[in-house]
Amino acid sequence: MSQQQPTLHLVCGKAASGKSTLTAQLGAQPNTVVIAEDDWLSVLYADQMGSIADYVRNASRLQKVMGPHVANLLGAGMSVVLDFPGNTVAQRAWMRDILHRTKAAHRLHVLDVPDHVCLERLRARNASGDHPFALSEDQFAQLSKHFVPPTADEGFDVVLHRWADQS
Repeated sequence: MSQQQPTLHLVCGKAASGKSTLTAQLGAQPNTVVIAEDDWLSVLYADQMGSIADYVRNASRLQKVMGPHVANLLGAGMSVVLDFPGNTVAQRAWMRDILHRTKAAHRLHVLDVPDHVCLERLRARNASGDHPFALSEDQFAQLSKHFVPPTADEGFDVVLHRWADQS
């Protein structure tokens, strides 16, 4: 009986590009668990998330505990879908560090979605109240300034998901 190699699925895409939707789909595979940054941050630090600086500080705290946890899950034979943004070189370096602790395969799913689509989705998400954090359009713009697509020299197995205009 052969056992499939555990895989670490990573995501890269601007706010409201569809990362959480994709991670939910990926997480539906057998022996796969989704770990969502927003879920953890909203429970652990909800009262400390008033600004982007607060997000950066608390996300860093969360990474310190999640990195070893994810590596342990992969080492136990589980695949992991990490619903954390891999939108900067530093964020992806943290993800690369997790991989270095394991023998897991990986896929970096890059969502290429135009800003106007992300903003439409962001407005709808904010209006629904279903997401733990409401992001303003100014915050979207501020975060987008820090977005850096991955490059080949980072060494990730990239899967590109391009948005197709469906109108």
